[in-house]
Amino acid sequence: MENIIQQVDSIFLFIIAISAGLLLLITLLMIIFIFKYHKNKHPQAIDTHEHPFLEITWTVIPTILVLCMFYYGMIGYNNMRNPPKDSFVIKVTGRQWEWGFEYPNTKKTKELYVPQNKPIKLLMTSLDVIHSFFIPAFRVKMDLMPGRETFLWFKAEKLGDYDVFCAEYCGLLHSKMLSKVHVMDEQKFNNWYVTNEEVKNETNH
Repeated sequence: MENIIQQVDSIFLFIIAISAGLLLLITLLMIIFIFKYHKNKHPQAIDTHEHPFLEITWTVIPTILVLCMFYYGMIGYNNMRNPPKDSFVIKVTGRQWEWGFEYPNTKKTKELYVPQNKPIKLLMTSLDVIHSFFIPAFRVKMDLMPGRETFLWFKAEKLGDYDVFCAEYCGLLHSKMLSKVHVMDEQKFNNWYVTNEEVKNETNH
């Protein structure tokens, strides 16, 4: 299963390339037509007739491009909505104005700790209003709604700390609803997971 980051980036680049190409083409044609059909060269207007080939062309080509965008977007969406069966499941709870994470062994944290190169499935819900769990570095975002469970998944391939935001306005302190994803070496994560030790920066929350 292709990495979500690579897939999302590829789709965006594909759409941007098509958009830039169309912009250049339309701008170029517009400039050419301004000079070619200027009123000084054609002081008297003449009747124009339909051009079936052109009409078919500017209908078929955009349709094909849109279908290509839809196809690649559908592949990416299906990938994002079908987590691997061996995913490590973590429960996420959003509330005004903090995130809470609960692991299968009932361990609870305010920041998310995950092993490197392991598919992670987040089961998410909200205790009050609609929140939106967003990890820009992993290109994943999903709304959390009261009384309903949603999910997303990702696989972090690089060690490090990554920002977590709430991307849905949820009240007065929405901008402070921040957290971190800590991607750890698998052995280090396993050692942390089976002990009651708190990770150093966790005690500040």
